[in-house]
Amino acid sequence: MSARLTLVTHASTRATAAAAFAQDEPLEPRGTARAAAARAAVPRHDRAVCGPATGCRETAEALGLAATVDAGLRDWDLGRWAGRTLDEVVAAEPDAVQEWLTVPDAAPHGGEPLTALLERVAGWLDGVPGDGHTVAVTHAAVVRAAVLAVVSGAPHGFWRIDVAPLTATSLGGGPGRWTVRTTGTAM
Repeated sequence: MSARLTLVTHASTRATAAAAFAQDEPLEPRGTARAAAARAAVPRHDRAVCGPATGCRETAEALGLAATVDAGLRDWDLGRWAGRTLDEVVAAEPDAVQEWLTVPDAAPHGGEPLTALLERVAGWLDGVPGDGHTVAVTHAAVVRAAVLAVVSGAPHGFWRIDVAPLTATSLGGGPGRWTVRTTGTAM
């Protein structure tokens, strides 16, 4: 049997609009409107899941998905940097940011290291049903980690994948044999 997984990045929030590290915030009005307008673009599916964050749940609702919350789709925990812009953190902690960007096991923010995020998402992919089509609304970092897991990429490759709000990444195959079909498709 073959499975399909469509990873949808949640619509824009205050943090995505400000290039800030996310907190659990709702969609901004523009994000809600764009998600509602994209409802017709949601592919036929057998099941829908979403991350526990408010932005993921609101995106799923605006898209018309009857999604169940899946904790495995939670965002990357960036600890004390949450809510701050990258520029603010670079100004206050330039060495910590450099370490974070170059050492995959580092967590100078006090949250989750990149390697832990990558392992968590790879484990989540192994648990996706091996049949039918699953639509999952989640965060850009989770989508980037999933793509990296599928292509067996090195952790540093994470920084070379760009995922915009309200885009879809489609995987085919199933657990242990996923392939990237499309990425960055606007909803």
